[in-house]
Amino acid sequence: MDLRGILDSIDGSREDIAKMMCEMVSIPSISPAAGGNGEAERADFLMTCLDGFDSIERVDVPDKSDSKILRSNILARKNGKDKGTVWIIAHTDTVPAGNLDDWKTDPFKGVYRDGRVYGRGTEDNGQSVISSIFATKFIEKGKLEGKSIGIALVADEEMASEYGVVYLIDHGYFSADDIFLVPDWGSPEGRYIEVNEKSLIWLQFEVTGRSVHASTPDKGVNAFKVGTALITDLVNTFNKKFGYEDPLFMPPRSSFEPTKASATVLNVNTIPGSWSFCMDIRVVPKYNVDEVYEVAKEVVAKHIKSTNAYIEVREIQRHISGGPSSQESDTYKALCSAVESVTRHRPKAVAVGGATCANFFRLKGYDAYVWECGGGTLHGPNEYVELDNLITDAKVFATLFYNICVNRWNGDNVN
Repeated sequence: MDLRGILDSIDGSREDIAKMMCEMVSIPSISPAAGGNGEAERADFLMTCLDGFDSIERVDVPDKSDSKILRSNILARKNGKDKGTVWIIAHTDTVPAGNLDDWKTDPFKGVYRDGRVYGRGTEDNGQSVISSIFATKFIEKGKLEGKSIGIALVADEEMASEYGVVYLIDHGYFSADDIFLVPDWGSPEGRYIEVNEKSLIWLQFEVTGRSVHASTPDKGVNAFKVGTALITDLVNTFNKKFGYEDPLFMPPRSSFEPTKASATVLNVNTIPGSWSFCMDIRVVPKYNVDEVYEVAKEVVAKHIKSTNAYIEVREIQRHISGGPSSQESDTYKALCSAVESVTRHRPKAVAVGGATCANFFRLKGYDAYVWECGGGTLHGPNEYVELDNLITDAKVFATLFYNICVNRWNGDNVN
């Protein structure tokens, strides 16, 4: 089993890769919380794409909203002689398509054209689902002198990973001997390896005033006006109190962004009596999200006092940074070596504001690394994956598997 032959086989699989991606994208895989039916049907298809493994385990977790809806995870492994498994963690769920009028193709009919596959979930995270399958496809089982090879195709990443990685970690499907690669964030030509993430907290602010005719504004309390002033004060206060910049991060500063908001009134001449908005807040690990929450409540209290509006702030979601993965570990060095051997450039360690499954492993004290090529169209209309990027990813992952699992990588036997 020769690495060059494995990489050539991946290169020769372009049409098969595009076909599998198109077929997978044509099976919606959206969380029930976002109006979908979960990942089970897509998992059914992916089970037919996996062959040559020593074990394939499917873990179906009933959704709390409807026990008939299964949140499906798949763990496939080729056994090695050493303890532990080198895992690629890729998620199978997607966000909804959004406004269909913004799409040039049907988001749930994969279209292969001009070296790209278009469709919802092609880049996020179909690129990694398919690349992980083809990275393992040409490595024969029964010939692994080092760690085992594993791919974990997981559910629920786009929401909170409750039915995916979190469930699998909490139920003992991974161990301290394992290695974790999470290709869910990419950079052009794969020039960066993500080793840390910001902490995240989502806050919702409910403003209640008093609705009146717009000709008599002094008789009411304009909830929209109060809310917009509150946003300005919150952003300015957050930026002042949490202004530290960490150069490892891209971007280096914390971010405090107003995002989702409710409608106000249907006619122009009515003062809105209620309004709500949300903020997506991502802070560098120097700060605790509890500090941010307390500052938010202080600012809210000030505006309640000055406006006579009632304002309630509540937390929607939080992710605490698990801390940086080591840049001195054998895993990091092996990944750098694999990237360099395929792409001809040495990747650099960075940290980002996005939240990936890697952070759940870091919270448990495990190193986890995020790497892939590309990035840019995820969650947007006309999402696509560059087939060249997917093939590069598969070749890097295959090289990593070969060096650690086939050859028992020690830093000297790099291919």
